[in-house]
Amino acid sequence: MKLALQTIASGVFGLALFAVALFWPAGTFHYWQAWVFVAVFMATTMVPSIYLAVRDPAALQRRLHGGPTAETRLVQKIVIWAVTGSAFAAFVLSALDHRFGWSSVPVAVVVLGNILVAVGLILAQAVVFQNSFAGASIQVEDEQPLVSTGLYGLVRHPMYFGAVLMMFGTPLALGSYWGLLVSILAVPIFGVRIADEEKMLRAELAGYDEYTQKVRYRLLPYVW
Repeated sequence: MKLALQTIASGVFGLALFAVALFWPAGTFHYWQAWVFVAVFMATTMVPSIYLAVRDPAALQRRLHGGPTAETRLVQKIVIWAVTGSAFAAFVLSALDHRFGWSSVPVAVVVLGNILVAVGLILAQAVVFQNSFAGASIQVEDEQPLVSTGLYGLVRHPMYFGAVLMMFGTPLALGSYWGLLVSILAVPIFGVRIADEEKMLRAELAGYDEYTQKVRYRLLPYVW
């Protein structure tokens, strides 16, 4: 019951955040791109969450236990604040773009943006299905296994790859080109998070050094 209430509360908080970050700066509820984005976001997050609540509640609990206060490393606390601020800035800038008409984004590009958002979120959720220890905060638990197959056989941090896809798809889905500036500036933040996380994994997760030799790319195959 407690986990169900946490899941519902998370969904309600997400809707409230969208209302504040999208419709308020847009100055109107007549913002169809935002409504479609919210629908895509909620569908691709709540459905997997309900599945996890039934099949693997411990994994869902790890996903809900996030935010700066959940991090034990100072660098990660700063990174999470930066990621949260970047996401909020992208929402607000995209909504202001809609309000003042700075961009002219074709419907086809808006659809592409929603596809990127959906694919990114689905990838992030798929990572949890493959590795139930993939939580919202960085930590290594007792008896945590090293997962090196599936998406982890392609890149070492597939969840962040999904997050980056979503990050670039969001402004397009909201009908804004200017919002992409925030997405571009936020990419190095993920680089800092990954670099610090790998320091901990090399020190605390058995076999991680060998895994990095097998899967050489952290985020994007053949690039980094």
